[in-house]
Amino acid sequence: MSNPYLTKIFYFNAAHQYGHEDWTEQKNQEVFGPDAKVHGHNYTLEVMVTGELNPDTGFLVDLGHLKQIVETHVIGILDHSQIEKEVDWFSGKQPSTENLVQFIWEQINSRLEGATLHRIRLRETPTIFTDYYGPNSK
Repeated sequence: MSNPYLTKIFYFNAAHQYGHEDWTEQKNQEVFGPDAKVHGHNYTLEVMVTGELNPDTGFLVDLGHLKQIVETHVIGILDHSQIEKEVDWFSGKQPSTENLVQFIWEQINSRLEGATLHRIRLRETPTIFTDYYGPNSK
């Protein structure tokens, strides 16, 4: 019998700006288009975990524990920030969802107990999201 997968959804709002300081404004505009200007998103974060069910509770993770990790180490850092200016991890990196999911994975995976982080899905707009299955996935 395989283990179940549980997904918890969180929300946060943040701003970002794509570009390189050593590029001209024109080159940033050519490469990143309107995203070269500061703009924000209402993000939807899905955190999927798996593991063995606790026979006493029927649960695979303590949701309070998961919620505390995400709220403290992800939402508390990213919510209402300008990501590339306020979050040190993004120094030298673009604040893309592709980089955000890696940051979020690191923040959760190193603290999660009693379950295994399986997937991070970060929805930036209704039509764009990024999935990440950890650094060892292909």
